Amino acid sequence: MKRAGLLLLAVVPLALTAVACSEDTGKDRPAAARPYDEDGSSADRRTDDERLAGLPPGLAAPAKKELAMKLVASAENSTLDWRGQYGYIEDIGDGRGYTAGIIGFCTGTHDLLELVEDYTKARPDNGLARFLPALRAVDGSDSHAGLGRPFTRAWAREARQAAFRRAQDAVRDRLYFDPAVRLAKLDGLGTLGQFVYYDAMVMHGPGTGPKSFHGLRDAARRKANTPTDGGPEKTYLDTFLDVRRTLMRTEKSHRDTTRIDTAQRRFLREGNLDLRTPLTWRVYGERYRTGAP
Repeated sequence: MKRAGLLLLAVVPLALTAVACSEDTGKDRPAAARPYDEDGSSADRRTDDERLAGLPPGLAAPAKKELAMKLVASAENSTLDWRGQYGYIEDIGDGRGYTAGIIGFCTGTHDLLELVEDYTKARPDNGLARFLPALRAVDGSDSHAGLGRPFTRAWAREARQAAFRRAQDAVRDRLYFDPAVRLAKLDGLGTLGQFVYYDAMVMHGPGTGPKSFHGLRDAARRKANTPTDGGPEKTYLDTFLDVRRTLMRTEKSHRDTTRIDTAQRRFLREGNLDLRTPLTWRVYGERYRTGAP
């Protein structure tokens, strides 16, 4: 989700931009996401809840979650200032319509529609509510019908409202962050592994197809055991990153894999499974550092 005006585009063409929407537009949108325990019972979920309650917060700890947001923003927006992205909106030409907000909600992949619907339930008089019929009509396509400049201006204006910023945070957490962290913990992964899952879910979407998060996880588990299944954590994460990297290289909007090669893989090689700070990494040739010296 790079900005068209960033200097970084002198290094990385726009075709390489990444967004928080699945490549399989439509069938892999967030509304079609597979629950982590789709084959389990409510008793299974209660058992998992009890198990998770005894685990450390990991990536959900406030400082680590802030770090996760910065890491994703460095790859999606070429900045560590993730809070500066609430009002962002543009069509980056990837077939998903408008990409907007802190993790790239898309008009073509349902999550932007879900965000505006949720926000409108809480604030019916908001400046985006009048676009709901158009958003429903273009869902699953790259069309701008009924949207255009009036919609993009309304989005930017609404992003000045604290309530809309909170709404973006809530949908991000419900569709992406919380499911990724939960499933990573159930797979026996530490803080780095939880981030690896979250970043993959942001980019590829939480759908069930082979180009989405659950498809990646299934492919990785066929090659290596998760820690819960008795496998070494580093081996499994290496396998997951290999699977994801292979997929990214086949997608025109994801072909630059530096968010894996010189960021996540670097942390893994260093044995930093807890994402201890300070962290130094590179994405698209740009160097980033965060955390106490």
